[in-house]
Amino acid sequence: MKHGAIWFGAFVAYLLSFGAAAQGVDMQALVSVVKQGGYVIVLRHGATNRDQADTDPLNFDNVAKQRVLSTQGREHAKQLGEAFKTLQIRFGQVYTSKFNRAVETGRLVTGLDVISTPDVTEGGLVVTPIENDRRTEALRKLAATPPLPGTNTLIVTHKPNILDAFGKDWFDVKEGEASVFKPEGGGKAVLVARVQLVDWIKAAQMGSPMPAKAASKY
Repeated sequence: MKHGAIWFGAFVAYLLSFGAAAQGVDMQALVSVVKQGGYVIVLRHGATNRDQADTDPLNFDNVAKQRVLSTQGREHAKQLGEAFKTLQIRFGQVYTSKFNRAVETGRLVTGLDVISTPDVTEGGLVVTPIENDRRTEALRKLAATPPLPGTNTLIVTHKPNILDAFGKDWFDVKEGEASVFKPEGGGKAVLVARVQLVDWIKAAQMGSPMPAKAASKY
């Protein structure tokens, strides 16, 4: 048992070492630790209809005036949820933006009730700079908050929120892309990996290592 704990600790250290090294992350290694729980996955919502816009951004109940998930986005979110189940990656709490595309992504991925909060909702020009700054800090705090024992936390948010919270390296964050963080105490978190949606699905289907984007600390 002691040897197992030592091995597991070394495995986590191995993954976290990629925070300083510009190398790919082995999906097999990543899954083996994330399935144990204790990680926060920050997910940009799934694929949306590019011919839609948020034309009533202060009324979240008016879904008809929002950019929503495309048919492909819904299907991919379902496939991601099935992949997490196959990989035995469990979620305790699920936080989402108040926009429907984020709420629907969270529900389809986890099958759980979600906590829809302004803290991870895109504000843009319809909220004050002070409020946007507050939301940036709120997202960082959530990413650094340890999940419930034996589970992981899922946060579904938007590109501007991710970019503001974690920095310019996320300028290219794609719809459905996950950033996996390990809370390390003191209000800080370490980025373990950035993983595209298709890589989770392939890992579940093939059970073989897939390269994920290089990790870095924020």
